[in-house]
Amino acid sequence: MKTSMAWIFLVILAGTFGLAQDRPTVTAQPNTVFVGADGKFEANPDTALVQFNISAQEESSRAAYDRASKAAEQIRQILRSNGIEPKAAEIGFFSLQPVYDFRTAKRKLVGYRVNTNVTLKLKDFSKIAPIVQQLADTDITENQTVSYTLDDIDAAKTRAVEDAYRRARESANAVARAGGRTLGELSYASVDTFENVRIVTPMNARVMESMGAATKMAAPTAEFSPQNIQVTAHVNAMFALR
Repeated sequence: MKTSMAWIFLVILAGTFGLAQDRPTVTAQPNTVFVGADGKFEANPDTALVQFNISAQEESSRAAYDRASKAAEQIRQILRSNGIEPKAAEIGFFSLQPVYDFRTAKRKLVGYRVNTNVTLKLKDFSKIAPIVQQLADTDITENQTVSYTLDDIDAAKTRAVEDAYRRARESANAVARAGGRTLGELSYASVDTFENVRIVTPMNARVMESMGAATKMAAPTAEFSPQNIQVTAHVNAMFALR
């Protein structure tokens, strides 16, 4: 075999330039082939995130706090009525801030506002509609949204890496055959994974409720399925050549 075949080095560039900058630089080795490939895996979401704000404004800070406390108790009752323990809901932040009127040269204190963000994780998707509807029926919550995610993301990453490695090995095999060689053992590999979680965020629940009541039609999201969660991986691999 010609001496020129002693060195075979193949680089397959995949992804964006920014991602390529983060990937390792590998020095060419004699009788090796270096390849890169992308892989992916899609999975059905296993968790729904129902998020909303509890907001209350009153003339005094104590009154605002008390109103927010009553609102929180209504939320707990809604959760219990749907077979969910209130402790399953998580508070992201809590704020108590003064509210000013800036329409005059000298600002005027007009009240205090309490805001808190609540996130509820649901495994049973059948509970989403009644909970969002009951939240919409009250005047204590704002900005209700629903999104979907994948808790078991590690298993999906593994499947994406397996797909990327399979593609990388197929490319290396093709190069080896083209050069009249056979592919040897794996001598080096690097892996990057990326989660492309696609969010499904419906309109504000109160808006959806008013539209449904006005038109006597099903909600815009009725009977649709949540989008799959996609995980991608990039594998760089170096194989020996025989």
